[in-house]
Amino acid sequence: MITAIVAVGSNIEPEESVEKTIALLKRDFAFVYASDFIRTEPEGFKDQPDFLNGAICIRTTFNRQELEKYLKEAEVKLGRVKGPNKAGPRVIDLDLVIWDGAVVHDDYYSKDYTSIPVNQLLRELNMTV
Repeated sequence: MITAIVAVGSNIEPEESVEKTIALLKRDFAFVYASDFIRTEPEGFKDQPDFLNGAICIRTTFNRQELEKYLKEAEVKLGRVKGPNKAGPRVIDLDLVIWDGAVVHDDYYSKDYTSIPVNQLLRELNMTV
């Protein structure tokens, strides 16, 4: 099995959206651990609610492309509608950040709302990247 860490973000009914996301991932994968979730101000487009951001560690038999496809389909299943504003509000945003011990998403290096929860999970799991 591969260990993966997925960044999770929401600012439309965020507590409910994160809860539904965790339930879905627990149903479909070997769920390992969730980070603490933190409130963050929106970047870029400021006229929207704050975000709730965190990360979830799962174990999977999917290959990377299958997992990334699953995450995008899960966003839609959970109610995400992509509008013209890429920085706008969202029910849920799921991004694969760590795949089999390697960083695979640049936000890990540039966004505290990604690196802080991911690093918490890495510490809890005694993993390094």
